[in-house]
Amino acid sequence: MASVSSRLQSELLKCCRFRQSLKKCLSMNINIIQTRRLASFQNGFTADILQRNPLLVCVCGNKIQSREVRLFSDSALSDNIGRRGDNPASVSPFGLVEPELDELCSNIKQKLTPQNKELADITQYYFDGKGKAFRPMLVMLMAKAINVHMKKSASLLESQKEVSMIAEMIHTASLIHDDVIDASDTRRGKPTVDTLWGQRKAILAGDYILSVASVAIAKIRNEEVVYILARVIEDLVRGEFMQLGSKEDENARFNHYLKKTFKKTASLIANTCKAVAVLAECPDDVVEIAFQYGRNIGVAFQLIDDLLDFTSCDHVMGKPTAADLRLGLATAPVLFATNHHPELNSMIMRRFSMEGDVERARKMVANSNGVEQTRVLAEEHSKEAMYQLSHLAPSVFRESLGNVANAVLTRTK
Repeated sequence: MASVSSRLQSELLKCCRFRQSLKKCLSMNINIIQTRRLASFQNGFTADILQRNPLLVCVCGNKIQSREVRLFSDSALSDNIGRRGDNPASVSPFGLVEPELDELCSNIKQKLTPQNKELADITQYYFDGKGKAFRPMLVMLMAKAINVHMKKSASLLESQKEVSMIAEMIHTASLIHDDVIDASDTRRGKPTVDTLWGQRKAILAGDYILSVASVAIAKIRNEEVVYILARVIEDLVRGEFMQLGSKEDENARFNHYLKKTFKKTASLIANTCKAVAVLAECPDDVVEIAFQYGRNIGVAFQLIDDLLDFTSCDHVMGKPTAADLRLGLATAPVLFATNHHPELNSMIMRRFSMEGDVERARKMVANSNGVEQTRVLAEEHSKEAMYQLSHLAPSVFRESLGNVANAVLTRTK
């Protein structure tokens, strides 16, 4: 493994938010700071991003080819996004789209009107207005920012509103299915659908929501948008299958994790942002900006979600924590922790199935800088999202999207 120069060590310790963790890391092993090429074209990166950002990468100690380390600045983060009404409309992402969000759940419920009352009760269960509504909020903000950029009215097109509803419907259907697969008891602080109605009805309810979303996609009557949003559903399924497996090779394992993260989480955000840009009749470069912003926000969001699984508690999260380990899943904090605790690799391959594996793994993560490195990687994706926004015309909506890029890093649930 290549050595890190003393100047680079000094700059890393000065600039990185986690200087104490890195200092400890350097004292343990002078060669542990290396870079990992986390990006690939399959993960949605373009050549331009890789050239500008040779790391979309994090400091880690795997045995791979060394590359130049990009230094991280210690910029201040904004406050959390918060719930609607917490901040003035001029600065609150939710406030800027509050009228549209207020109609979201009722409009979705109008679409979910099967003749069977029980099916209606199940499918409308999570559309109670108590969710974060993060994805539709983001899609609406992107649509308004794009509309302003194209010198059009900031008002949402009806088709763009439809895309925001479709995003929430697909997301909710995936949650219902995930809870069945993961055998989860709680979601958003209340019992899951399968806990109340059973697995079979939960699966059928998720399928029904997806079918209604598919009809809504078709009614947009834009061939490119139909393809884009159909790809989201395909990615969700592929991502779920990827999560069921792992890789024996340690370097391939992290790339596998990132591809899975894109497909399961980021694809929905990236492609719905892309869809509203297409509907605004944007040129290809602007459509790509919308996609790359959504992709980076989605990856950062999931990295923080994986981090919180080790640092938060059930009450705050509204769902069980350490759930990933119990399901046999190795997320970024665990994968980074293998640099300090190689014995984690054997646990990962047996999916933490032996008695005591879960607790041992949690302690190893706690006694490593895996959580800190996960946050650094999330910050890097947030910065890339901010860079993409810099190409759009200035507007309060663009500014608010920038606030979101920062706020995803400081959320607690």
